[in-house]
Amino acid sequence: MPGDPLQPVLGGQIPFDATADEIESRAEFDTHHAKRSLAGLVVLGLRLDVDPPDFAEVDVRETLFLGCHMASDDVEVDLTRRGAHVVPPFETRPYPTHPAVLYTPEDLSAGFAGAGFAGMYDTLVYQHFLAHGGAAPDIREAIAQRLHDAGIDNALGKALAGWASGHPADAPLPVGIMGGHAAPRGSAAYRVAAELSWRLASAGRLIVTGGGPGVMEAANLGAYFSGRQLSELSSAIDLLAPAPDFLDHDPYTAAAIAVRDAYPAQASLTNGGLALPTWLYGHEPANLFAGQIGKYFSNAVREDSILRLSRGGIVFAPGWAGTVQEIFQAATKTFYRTDGPSGAFVFLGVEHWAQLPVEALLRPLLARSPHGDQSDLIVVTDSLDEAVDALS
Repeated sequence: MPGDPLQPVLGGQIPFDATADEIESRAEFDTHHAKRSLAGLVVLGLRLDVDPPDFAEVDVRETLFLGCHMASDDVEVDLTRRGAHVVPPFETRPYPTHPAVLYTPEDLSAGFAGAGFAGMYDTLVYQHFLAHGGAAPDIREAIAQRLHDAGIDNALGKALAGWASGHPADAPLPVGIMGGHAAPRGSAAYRVAAELSWRLASAGRLIVTGGGPGVMEAANLGAYFSGRQLSELSSAIDLLAPAPDFLDHDPYTAAAIAVRDAYPAQASLTNGGLALPTWLYGHEPANLFAGQIGKYFSNAVREDSILRLSRGGIVFAPGWAGTVQEIFQAATKTFYRTDGPSGAFVFLGVEHWAQLPVEALLRPLLARSPHGDQSDLIVVTDSLDEAVDALS
């Protein structure tokens, strides 16, 4: 289960408790069932109405069944009477209320081949979101969405634990890449973000983005190509460039799928990094180059998670209101060290950030941090070499 959401990210640790004993497959369940004890375990989303198990001689004290289908209501009543906690699935939602793992690009784009953007899983969930009040849902929908997002929190913790297990304890912390969603494919801003991410990911950094189009897609694309030559990344951008506008949903999505098919890679945090998008912006097509995707209903939880994880530093590519909001959210975390020490704040694009004088505001603010002068974390540059050095 998720731990304290404000637990610091220190020494490569992750901000969630990924140690809970969870059962996510029928094979795991059958192993524990054969031992006649499920006590204290969490059972996630299993079809226990198919070949239903006999619970009569099984210890179910403090077992938590989340989103599991049971053979009958009588089984749920019996389990509860004997000390289990049963949270049944919400049957009428197009999304799981208790997801056990993060999404993949294939999950979000499922249905595109037959019905285009309108028939994708990602789009169907967004349409359901809008039909049930959007950011202000009724109480039943609000509960279902919060259960889903809690499941994503939990899955995120497990995914990052898996990533960290393959790295030394002093492995570099994740780097966030922020920037405008409107940067078209093939543009200079898009190519710069992709190359920077390629260089960082090739050096072993975990790339974290907000999972949208523009700079965010470019960053995940760069991480997706980190095991290939830079020339191949450039060729992929050339293939994407004829479909530059994310509002032209079908060509935009088709181009991404075509590039993935032309340059296949195993879905993992190493190949593509992490994306944390939200259905609040569900009109934007899914970013299909992230290795794993934690898609949230709550934009507030999603934004906090991105910044909380990005303790190895954050790149702010040119962007406007949304990016500026994230800058000052990140500055607050760094000022108070609510999530531990912070890496550099790299503002990429001298001319752009001269129009929005965030440096003039941030330097005197961070100089007054109760944890000592943090103003030297700010780097404003046009140089990818300088950006990479600052994040190293």
